[in-house]
Amino acid sequence: MYLNCHSYYSLRYGTFSEIELLELAKANQISSLVLTDINNTSACLNFIRQSKKYHIKPIVGIDFRNGAKQQFVGIARNNQGFYELNRFLSQHLECKMPLPDKAPHFSNAYIVYPFEQVLELGLITFEANEFIGISIEDLKKLQFSKLKALGDKLVIQQPVTVRNKKDFNAHRLLRAIDNNCLLSKLPKTEECQPNEKMISKEDLEMAFSDFPHIIENTIHLLSQCAIDFGFGATRKSQNLKLYSNSVENDYILLKNLCDAGLLKRYPNPTEKVYKRLNTELKTIKDLNFVSFFLINHDIVTYAKSKGYFHVGRGSGANSIVAYIIGITDVDPIELDLYFERFINPFRASPPDFDIDFSWKDRDDVTQYIFNRFKNTALLATYNTFKFKAVVRELGKVFGLPKEEIDKLSQRDLPISQVDEFGQLVLKYSKLIDGFPNYVSVHSAGILILDAPIHNYSATFLPPKGYPTVQFDMLIAEDVGIFKFDILGQRGLAKIKDALDIIAKNRPELPAIDIHDLPRFKTDKKINDLLKSGGAIGAYYVESPAMRGLMTKLQTQDYLGLVAASSIIRPGVAGSGMKEEFIKRHRFPESRKNAHPILLQIMPETYGVMVYQEDVLKVANQFADLTLGEADVLRRGMSGKYRSREEFLAVEQKFISNCRNKGYSDALIFEVWNQIKSFAGYAFAKGHSASYAVESYQSLYLKCYFPIEFMVAVLNNGGGFYSAEHYLHEARMQGANIKLPCINHSDHANSVAGKDIYLGFGYLKNLEKLVIQRILTERQLYGHYSSLEDFIDRVSISIEQLSILIRIDAFRFTQKSKTELLWQAMFKLNASRSTNKQPKLFKPVHKHFDLPALEVCDVENAYDEMELLGFPLCGYFDLVDEVLENDITANEMGHYVNKEVIMYGNLVNTRYNKTAQGKLMRLSTFVDKHGKYFDAVHFTNVVHQYPIHGLGIYKCLGVITEKFGFCSMIISKSRKVRIKPNPRGVG
Repeated sequence: MYLNCHSYYSLRYGTFSEIELLELAKANQISSLVLTDINNTSACLNFIRQSKKYHIKPIVGIDFRNGAKQQFVGIARNNQGFYELNRFLSQHLECKMPLPDKAPHFSNAYIVYPFEQVLELGLITFEANEFIGISIEDLKKLQFSKLKALGDKLVIQQPVTVRNKKDFNAHRLLRAIDNNCLLSKLPKTEECQPNEKMISKEDLEMAFSDFPHIIENTIHLLSQCAIDFGFGATRKSQNLKLYSNSVENDYILLKNLCDAGLLKRYPNPTEKVYKRLNTELKTIKDLNFVSFFLINHDIVTYAKSKGYFHVGRGSGANSIVAYIIGITDVDPIELDLYFERFINPFRASPPDFDIDFSWKDRDDVTQYIFNRFKNTALLATYNTFKFKAVVRELGKVFGLPKEEIDKLSQRDLPISQVDEFGQLVLKYSKLIDGFPNYVSVHSAGILILDAPIHNYSATFLPPKGYPTVQFDMLIAEDVGIFKFDILGQRGLAKIKDALDIIAKNRPELPAIDIHDLPRFKTDKKINDLLKSGGAIGAYYVESPAMRGLMTKLQTQDYLGLVAASSIIRPGVAGSGMKEEFIKRHRFPESRKNAHPILLQIMPETYGVMVYQEDVLKVANQFADLTLGEADVLRRGMSGKYRSREEFLAVEQKFISNCRNKGYSDALIFEVWNQIKSFAGYAFAKGHSASYAVESYQSLYLKCYFPIEFMVAVLNNGGGFYSAEHYLHEARMQGANIKLPCINHSDHANSVAGKDIYLGFGYLKNLEKLVIQRILTERQLYGHYSSLEDFIDRVSISIEQLSILIRIDAFRFTQKSKTELLWQAMFKLNASRSTNKQPKLFKPVHKHFDLPALEVCDVENAYDEMELLGFPLCGYFDLVDEVLENDITANEMGHYVNKEVIMYGNLVNTRYNKTAQGKLMRLSTFVDKHGKYFDAVHFTNVVHQYPIHGLGIYKCLGVITEKFGFCSMIISKSRKVRIKPNPRGVG
């Protein structure tokens, strides 16, 4: 009976979820209703899916509006009607066109014009599928309107937007946020009516009792509507089913690709290889995943044809088929990757292929996918309102001062400190917290479907420029739509750029085969980098935590790195099993602590669950769960499930089966708690192995071409650390760091031999257009011979020229910066306007005799701090006090459990939370010799001794040692004084 219902996916308008709408309908004895969110279809599929639980007939449509003004409501008569409505809305959303007053013709959808809109437009004739909507409020006017005569065109249109006064208040606040205005200034035209509520079927029929034909028309319209999608067990894959023209040809193509690639990957294939390959091919064919593999292969083949690097990750990296046809570079035979994690007969969804490309190449690959495949769109994600953000928004809506808003943003603010308005802000912030705020783009998901995208959703056009659906990953998978993950990362760009820089800087060397992984994995020098924590710049292994772990594990091979990539994750670390794994790895005698059955199931990881596959193995072999039930645990721990009840049922069976097998409760719950601690964090082993492959490629370059590699790292935005620190690392590898130079620098960093010239892009406030002019002029007409020559050839203001002079970019002139600044002032006449036209004749410059104007090193350092953000000399050279009685990083092992002083240049610092939710601080420093050490401010001192930005810190604390890795527990710290600016500023 309700044709116009809103959920909170009527963004910044609706006030409750589609589930709450169904609950409301059931409470009011409503047997069918229409979900019509405003210009949005995000909730439609889940609304249809969930309606069966409430025994309600679901119908979907769209409330078409320009802003808050309702134009008409479209109601899908069937799935084709939903497609028509989605296509129409998408045209307007993608082109950002206003919606028309009159709806176009729809063959399979009904149109309901609100009563007031009909009067405003003077409509008197209607198509067979068009109706006039009458609300309870409209009944007063209908008695006196000529529209009363159009009896067969009248239907009930009682909108549902709020449930009660609180919802209405929240609605008005959302509208004020959307309009960016004070609540008191919100126009009534931007609000819904306070009576847009659902009442019982009996009360609704009573309200329209004088117009029984309107009730009959409405019931008849609803009876003509039926829409359905397969969900859960009844779903079928909606992905592109055929890559070629038939299922048979697809399989032949996949088989041929495997035959062609087999000997490239396995020059002497064993029986184990053939058996695994045949088993996979059969399973892939039986589960109709052949096209999924061929599409991924197509994408990777295109990338290779363009010279793009890629990394295939996800559970698909467990597949020998994916390895042989080149989707991944992870050998599942070498790593004994668990086939059932990749794919099993109980798995309804295809395996995950997360394919990484360079951040520079990803857009082109995405464009190729949209050009290559017909029914393609990006997947959406929902950005929700967060409590603190809502507090700020509502504070502004109520007109509160900033200080009051800041106070209200504190979560545990005592209620006694909050006035009436503050209490309202907090009350409604809690209500709105978690509401969808706007629809955004999933970080990686691309949909490639068999049928048109608009069968499932309307699309919009975000800044990325590609049509994007309005639902998220969970809804997509529920209806059988499985995403392809195409990601962009900087690690691959660093590798590619490093190879280009090496080829330019070392032309005498043969071309490097960066895919020669067998050689890299067994190279002692590379593995020594790992275990010594020398992996700065290398993808995924450079963070302080990872470097510390490598040192503790003494990681010195590929398998060790694969394990480390997973045990660093919070799931393993949080369960306490990270420490246990390190202990069993370093000290074989401690492996006897493992339960014999768990050790038998997971011998490679010493009976410790490290990977997602381990959960499948333990559930199946330890607790006798089926692979289907084990997969529920796997999905549950990774967060990709919608039914908590399903997960709890498997938990009970796990416990019950283990008790029946005679295990003690202590053992059962120890194992179960390990499984639970994995929630959302554990990696598939193939996923970790994919990371490790890229890490080894980076490590090879870091090991043998460190200077070129560090330039590539810097030119791709760095990584975990700051540019200053990567330059320090390059210097430690033998590089000479040069300030930007007019004749040698480019926009990015460049390298010549062992000299790294900093790029102009580092200079704050130097305009891109000026950089472009400098480089273009130099490329066309050669190096600049003097300051005068530069001024003659490049149009530049005195302010921009001053930046270049102060950073010593004209040092080739052999003149001091101060002298050059004076000359620049004279020669440009301190003019703020410059002539952009090239000079016809070379001007004659006056020469001035200036006294000797020297600049000291400290002045230079302050110029560099201002213009670059850091001094090139390093902060130790600027210290203005005596450093004494200290030890260095290399000496820490001699002072374990002793209190010492260490001086460190801050590299990185971050807060972390203890198990009790208290803050602690983890920091990484380099000592005066450039060696790293890590330190921690525990909760008792973290606030007493804060870190105040970059610089040298004097740290007093106790040295601790764990598995050969030393760190400091700080008891006191302070920032060391540096020399003041001689100019008396800064």
